[in-house]
Amino acid sequence: MSASDQSMLHTLALREKTRDRYLLQRDPIATDRLHWRAQSFRHLVHLLPGQTILELGCGQGLFTRQLVQVTRGRNPIAAVTFDALAGKPDGIQDPVEFVVAEAFPDALRGRQFDFVVAMDLLDTRNCATVLQHVLELLQPGGQVVFYESNPWNVVLKLRRLLARLFGKADPRSLLSRGQLYELMSEVGFIRVFAVFNDFVFAPLSPRLAWLFRNLSIILENAPGVRTLAGAILVHAQKPPRIAERPAVSLAHHQSFWRALSVVIPCYNEQMNVRPLVDGLRRLYGDYLHEIILVDDNSKDETAAVIARMAALDSRIRLVSRTGPNGVGRALSDGYRAVTGRYVLTMDCDFQHLLPEIADLFDEAVKGYDVVVGSRFSRHSVLLNYPFGKIVANRGFHLIAQILLLRRFRDLTNNLKLLRREVVEQLCLVEPWFAVNAETGLQPLLMGCQVKEVPISWINRTPDMGMSSFKLAQVGWGYWRVLGRLWLRTVFGTGAYRAFAVRAGARQTWRNTDAEHLRPLGEQERGR
Repeated sequence: MSASDQSMLHTLALREKTRDRYLLQRDPIATDRLHWRAQSFRHLVHLLPGQTILELGCGQGLFTRQLVQVTRGRNPIAAVTFDALAGKPDGIQDPVEFVVAEAFPDALRGRQFDFVVAMDLLDTRNCATVLQHVLELLQPGGQVVFYESNPWNVVLKLRRLLARLFGKADPRSLLSRGQLYELMSEVGFIRVFAVFNDFVFAPLSPRLAWLFRNLSIILENAPGVRTLAGAILVHAQKPPRIAERPAVSLAHHQSFWRALSVVIPCYNEQMNVRPLVDGLRRLYGDYLHEIILVDDNSKDETAAVIARMAALDSRIRLVSRTGPNGVGRALSDGYRAVTGRYVLTMDCDFQHLLPEIADLFDEAVKGYDVVVGSRFSRHSVLLNYPFGKIVANRGFHLIAQILLLRRFRDLTNNLKLLRREVVEQLCLVEPWFAVNAETGLQPLLMGCQVKEVPISWINRTPDMGMSSFKLAQVGWGYWRVLGRLWLRTVFGTGAYRAFAVRAGARQTWRNTDAEHLRPLGEQERGR
């Protein structure tokens, strides 16, 4: 082994030991942080069962254990340590392969993985070489995720200064966000992004760190302030841009088989509608009773694309609207057409979230009436999200909790799984995006069992088209919803007086019978 290779291994082993020592001795919430990062990794790469993971610099297996937990043991993991004297960490079992790399990448020569993940491993002294090896170890189209310390963090700078004064200088040579981005691009990675991440770090106490997690999501997306975050999250892909995904089914619960109606409002979504439908059929085909695509008077070829798909698959149904437009109106029309026992509603640009939607079914099978994909859970991933929308969302939810005397995090996202009986009782009057507040908050006041699950949210890329959501134009609708709900709860009056408010009592649903298997429109005509 050459002197340069020995130097690289020495640096990697040093970084590995330094990171584990900090996690075990200095990090007030090490286990929670590692779980957040493992969950973020899973969401960022949209992990599917069977895909292979290479963890570099596993050390004492602290992060490895969290990877096994969030992947539920469904993904083969190769955990590599650069410490030649290291033994296999306790509690690390199948599907984890423990590898001691006395030479890198010789210990993995000839192998390729779908994903590579590492924490605090890249160093200015060997970063380019390590990244070249990582590129070789990835399958074509494979992805890499790094969590690296941010050298611009004020607390880290102060701690390193004090360490030098006491003769204990930080042995790491850190890279800035710009350097990481540039090196990844030069080595040959594509779709590179490096974002500031995580404002929860020492000297916060464990309790303060836990509370600060809520604020961290806002600060990570705040212009200027985000540069002071504790870490830099780096994500990139090996060419080609379009990678084939494994043909696996995520329809694991028989209680949902042939029971699911999917309702998707569509406005100028000709680029997104086919990939979304194909993904739904591939991953959740056994669940599907029908896919209702509501064309909201699109100006492009959306309706034609849907019609062609419907001609080939009887489960696909086109509902055409002539105007006036509005996502609320489209969603209401879609709800009136459903015939399944459960209703999944989503936006047309959610194709990348399809693997995480399995989490909604995992919770619904436990007995929840409504399951919502939350963008602001402690384990959610929120990247490149408009700061104004974050502030508006958090402000709305804070005031809503105060007025409605309920606790929740994010019920206004249009990714919801509902029992059909819940859909039947909704009172939807908002024509635009505020309908998402109606579908989220009304079930809570009905006494339904509502569960939030974390999802990833990475703002639209140019190839996905443009969103029609305009905060300044639609924001007042959310406050109208909140005002109506308050009037209904306190005085029993207003536009929402038609649905029953139950204070803390769980709604008990009737058994599914022939009445519930008819379209909502037919039910209304029969009353």
